[in-house]
Amino acid sequence: MLILVLGLRRGEVLGLAWDCIDLVGEELWISRQLTRVRGQLLHRETTKTDDSTASLPLLGLCVSALRHRQRVQDDASNKAGDKWHESDLVFTTRNGTPIEPRNFNRAFDTHCRKAGVPRIRVHDTRHTCASLLAALDVHPRVAMRILRHSQISMTMDVYTQIPSAETRKALDRLNQRLDGED
Repeated sequence: MLILVLGLRRGEVLGLAWDCIDLVGEELWISRQLTRVRGQLLHRETTKTDDSTASLPLLGLCVSALRHRQRVQDDASNKAGDKWHESDLVFTTRNGTPIEPRNFNRAFDTHCRKAGVPRIRVHDTRHTCASLLAALDVHPRVAMRILRHSQISMTMDVYTQIPSAETRKALDRLNQRLDGED
C-alpha cells in the first residue's frame, strides 16, 4: 500500500521504523532505508535525496494498512516469544528480523500473481503512482513532493506516463479553447 499510494522506494519501506510514523496525526517521515551492501544488510539513516526526508501525509488507506500491520506484527511477536528480535522496523520477518530485499521482491511477485494482475517490478509501482497522480491532474510540483524527487524533470520525464485517453482529453480541451467553443 505504501509503495503504491506514496511511491516509496523498496529500501524506504523496508527501513521504515515505527518511530517515524504518527498514526494519530496521520503523517510519516522517511529518514532511513534498508539496503544490502557487499553482502551485508544495512539500516542507514540516510535516504536517496534530501527531499526524501520530508514528512508525508498518511491517507486513510495507509493508516488502516499500518494498523493492520501492527496487529500482524504483535501476533508474530507473541508467537515467536524468545525468538523475536526487536528492531522497531514496521516490516519484518515472522521473527522480527529485517526483510531481505530480494525476498521482498519474490513476495511482491507472488502477491501480483495471486491477485491476477500483471507482474511488474517493485520499483515500477513508483512509476504507477506518478502516472496515477498525473491522470488525476495532480500538479507536477505536488507529484514531485509526493515522490520526493529533487528535480521536477525526474518526476515528469522518467516517472510519469500519461494514458492516451488523457492525452486525447487534453487535446480536445485545447481544441475547444482554440476553436472558441469555451
